[in-house]
Amino acid sequence: MKAYLELREALGVHVQQFKSRLESFVQYLEQHADGTQIRARFAVDWACNTSPGCGIPGRSARLSIARGFLIHLKATYPQVEVPDNKLIATKRRPTPYLFSDKEIKNLMAAAGQLSPRDSLRPHTHQTLLGLLACTGLRSGEAVNLLVSDIHLDGSPACLFIRNAKFHKSRWVPLHPTAADQLSHYAKLRSDLNYASLPDVFFISEQGRQLDGRILRRTFRRLLNLARIYPRPDQRYPSLHSFRHTFAVERLRRWYQAGADTRTLLPHLSVYLGHVDPAESYWYLTATPELMGASAELFQNYAQKRGGI
Repeated sequence: MKAYLELREALGVHVQQFKSRLESFVQYLEQHADGTQIRARFAVDWACNTSPGCGIPGRSARLSIARGFLIHLKATYPQVEVPDNKLIATKRRPTPYLFSDKEIKNLMAAAGQLSPRDSLRPHTHQTLLGLLACTGLRSGEAVNLLVSDIHLDGSPACLFIRNAKFHKSRWVPLHPTAADQLSHYAKLRSDLNYASLPDVFFISEQGRQLDGRILRRTFRRLLNLARIYPRPDQRYPSLHSFRHTFAVERLRRWYQAGADTRTLLPHLSVYLGHVDPAESYWYLTATPELMGASAELFQNYAQKRGGI
């Protein structure tokens, strides 16, 4: 198991998130295999029975962990059985909500109408939503930004995201227009006498860091003002929808430009702060718009090769 974890870590996978479950599976094998051949049913039994309260997604995730380890073992011990990944049904994830350019503009306009009109509050929400839309940051990453994390004088300007998900930090380069908006907000923040307050960049009217629950409640209000509602079998739009929209739009543009997405997608994963590139690949299969762009790219390729 140690060699397997070291290999996964060398490939850039953050193993701490599944190490304890893998240890549980190895212990299960030691108790039930009893020195005999490792059967596929051991993995299924462990995934389904050792943690009955984890639900369908949890059981599917546990089977995936067991399969990865068994595939590794099979390379050395061919007699090891690897269960099919479809033996446990996975819960279907609702189609993510993708904002159109018009909807983003309407949300920004609605944020500008927040009260008090002569305060920093409407500018705070406008700048925050704009940053989420143009960078794909997690909302928590944006809210936790400190003034010292904003580097607007560099080339390019960039943000330093500290201790994000899975305790990973990263630099996020900014488009010049995004840097200009952050610079404008920083000036307003200073002009309205917020500069001497705590070091958080996006600040509430009370001079504190934005509260996540209040932010989500305000965002639902903005959705209603902008008349943005989900379609059937679609996630309700949320702050995280900006992240989905950013990733899908980037991939769509690469497809339309005929770029090699297999080479570019790992760069997008790093930019978004994904620990496992598979998290980014999910955007490829979860979005009809991307599937259509992918199909069009393949058709153009086939036509050039004379295959169609």
